[in-house]
Amino acid sequence: MIEVPPTVQNDDVTGRIHSVAGDITLARARREHLPGLVRLLSDDEIGATREVTADDLAYARAFAAVDADPQQVLVVGLLAEEPVAMLQISFIPGLSRRGALRAQLEGIRVAEPLRGTGVGTALMQWVIDYCRDHGATLVQLTTDRRRDEAHEFYARFGFVDSHLGLKLEL
Repeated sequence: MIEVPPTVQNDDVTGRIHSVAGDITLARARREHLPGLVRLLSDDEIGATREVTADDLAYARAFAAVDADPQQVLVVGLLAEEPVAMLQISFIPGLSRRGALRAQLEGIRVAEPLRGTGVGTALMQWVIDYCRDHGATLVQLTTDRRRDEAHEFYARFGFVDSHLGLKLEL
């Protein structure tokens, strides 16, 4: 009999990262964080063109689906109870790479006033460790081609531009 590994438990998100503004608590995002998460998603030139207000029901439906899926982990960074950072981890089981569990990172954001303060670096170090500790053997992400600074940032952690990502909007 082949033993199937358990699903990732997304309720164990805890951490603390440090910034010049103070300690940031990392936790599993809750429904009440949604307005702050949407603000973070829209807090740059690219996001501002595709995100809307948090009262759009699409965000509530998406949050509920992510929150209900044990292979999804939506992380929020809180400073004085306000969302100042976020990311989503999707654990993807697969046959390739000898049955590797992949961790796909999405929606990585740090509030504009905290960019350049080390928050992003600490968040990435935390998430890489979290993924490794939860059985992932590969962490992958996509980033918009227009985000040159982000490409340089991810390269500092060892991410390599090894594949061509394609998307089809439906």
